[in-house]
Amino acid sequence: MLAFTRNLKRFFSLKRHMLLLMVAAAVSSGAGYCVFSWLEKDVVINDDGSVITCRTMKNTFGEVMEELGIEVSEHDYVSASADTRLQTTETNELYIKRAVPVYITADNTRTEVMTYRDTVEEMFTDSPVKPGKSDRLVGASMEDRITSGMELRIIRVKESYISETEEIPFTIQRKANKRMDAGTERVYQEGREGVLQKLYRVDFEDGTEVARELVSETVLQHPVNMIIEYGTVPNFTNSRGEVVRYSKVLEMKATAYTASLKDTGKAPGHPLFGITATGMKARKGVVAVDPKVIPLHTKLYVEILDPNTPDYGFCIAGDVGGAIKGNKIDLYYDSQEYVDRFGVKKVRVYILNDQ
Repeated sequence: MLAFTRNLKRFFSLKRHMLLLMVAAAVSSGAGYCVFSWLEKDVVINDDGSVITCRTMKNTFGEVMEELGIEVSEHDYVSASADTRLQTTETNELYIKRAVPVYITADNTRTEVMTYRDTVEEMFTDSPVKPGKSDRLVGASMEDRITSGMELRIIRVKESYISETEEIPFTIQRKANKRMDAGTERVYQEGREGVLQKLYRVDFEDGTEVARELVSETVLQHPVNMIIEYGTVPNFTNSRGEVVRYSKVLEMKATAYTASLKDTGKAPGHPLFGITATGMKARKGVVAVDPKVIPLHTKLYVEILDPNTPDYGFCIAGDVGGAIKGNKIDLYYDSQEYVDRFGVKKVRVYILNDQ
C-alpha cells in the first residue's frame, strides 16, 4: 500500500512537470511568433510602372532587390540607395525609373545617351552633347517627352562677320586734243582700279554657309580714271606717204598757168614779169586763188582727182587772176607745153592746219 501511494505521487508529479513543459513551450512559441511578426517589413517596389509588394525580414532595399532578382544600371533612377535600411513601422516604398536610349547626332558624330529624364530639355542636363544658345534642334522640341530610341540632331549655328575686298573698275575718259592728228590717240593718264571693302554677316549651319547679308561698304582706295587723248586735226596721207594736216577741205576746179606772155600778158623784160600779186616770184608751188574764197598767203595742199595726173602738192596762195573767181584755182607750172595740155581738172584743196 505504501509503494502504491509513492508511485501515485510520482505519477502526478511527472504529469505536472509535463504540463509545465507544455505550457512553457506554448508560451515560447507564441512569443516567437509575435517577435517574427514584429520584425517583418512591408516593401513596395515600383519598377518603371510594374508594382511589386512583399513582406521581408531583410534589412535594406539592396537585400530585397537581390532577393527579388531586381537589377539596376548606373543610368537608371532609384529613389533610395541600396543600403537604405527598411522601417518596420511603415511601408517602405522604392521607385525605379529605367533609362532609355536617345541618339543625338551632332558635329558629324552620333552619340547614344541613356536617360531616365522625362523631357528633352531635362535629358540634355545629363548629355555630354548639348545644343548651344544659337544652335537648332531637329527631331523634337525641348518640351517633348523622351521616348526610347528617339533620334535628335543638333545643327550648329554660327554667325560670323567676313570682310571681303573687290576691285572698283576705273572708267575711260576720252579727251580731244586739237594739236593731234585725227585718227591718232595717246594715253594721257593711266587708269588704276579702286578697292572696295564689303563687310558681310554670314550664317553657317554645320559649317555650311546658309545666309549672307551685306552690312557695310567702305572705299579703301578710289579709282583713278584713264584719260585718253584723241586728235581732232583732219589729215590724210598723200601719195608720197606724207601726212597732210588740214583744217578745211574744198572741192574746186583747177587750171594751169606759166609766167609767159600768153598766160600773164607780161613779156620778159617787163618790170613785173614773173612777179605775183603778193610780190612772190612765180614758181612751182605758188597758185592763184580768189581771195574771197581762200585768203592770200594761205598754205594749201592740192590733190588732183585725175588718176593720171600727180598731185600738185604743197603750195601757197600767192597770186590772183581775172578768171579765177569762186571755187577755182590756177596752178603754176614751168612747162608751157604741160600747161597747154592740162585743161580743167577736179581737185581737192586742203587748207593746211599750220599757217
